[in-house]
Amino acid sequence: MSMIEHLEELRSTLIRVLIIVVITFVLSYSFGEYISEILLKPLRLVLQGSGKGQIVYLGLLDKVISQLQLAFWSSTVLSSPLWFFEIWRFLKPALYEHESKVIKPFIFVGFVLFAIGVCFAYFVVFPLTFKLLLDFGVGEVSASISLKDYIVLSSKALLFFGIAFQLPNVALILGFMGLVTKYSLREMRRYVFTSFAVASAMITPPDVVSMVALWLPLIVLYELGIWAVALIVHPYLEKVHMGSSMRKGDEE
Repeated sequence: MSMIEHLEELRSTLIRVLIIVVITFVLSYSFGEYISEILLKPLRLVLQGSGKGQIVYLGLLDKVISQLQLAFWSSTVLSSPLWFFEIWRFLKPALYEHESKVIKPFIFVGFVLFAIGVCFAYFVVFPLTFKLLLDFGVGEVSASISLKDYIVLSSKALLFFGIAFQLPNVALILGFMGLVTKYSLREMRRYVFTSFAVASAMITPPDVVSMVALWLPLIVLYELGIWAVALIVHPYLEKVHMGSSMRKGDEE
């Protein structure tokens, strides 16, 4: 294909992705009330257990804006398998058959890890963080939590945890590409952990509990990435290297 044909194919792919996102956005907005209730459930349970607060909206347009923002974030997540498939279909012709076979498992693992990350945030991080924040500091104070702020924060948190759980998958991909080894990953620990701490402080609300709740899973995921490279990538590359050496010896 010529450069013009590649650009035309890229334009067609982007148009299909946009159509997918728009359709999913409309559907997400239509079911926004149900999606909102799902997101609000962990917070409602904690508030009911403590009896220390309520969820409120502070402006006339807050409910509308929160529904639009929720529709945007939920449509991005829900439509990800479809638009990711479109991107994969665009890139696949540029790959050799053996490269395509190698990449396919990583796509499946990526979806699984994304789902695990979202579930981990929803069922583990949310209840624990909400309870700690409500019990922290001065007692006998009732909380008024903004609906709009919570919807945006929780949606971003779910998306971020889904992406963050790709760390082992990314480590495997970089390992098979020969860009990292278990030794280089171990040497970068201190710098990576510091970067995780800075990123966690910037993303989460200004409190230590939320920061640690995000920072610790990132550290665990990075360590899992190192183990994955050590147990999967290194034996595979050694096997390939031994096979190529044997073939070279036979030719000589």
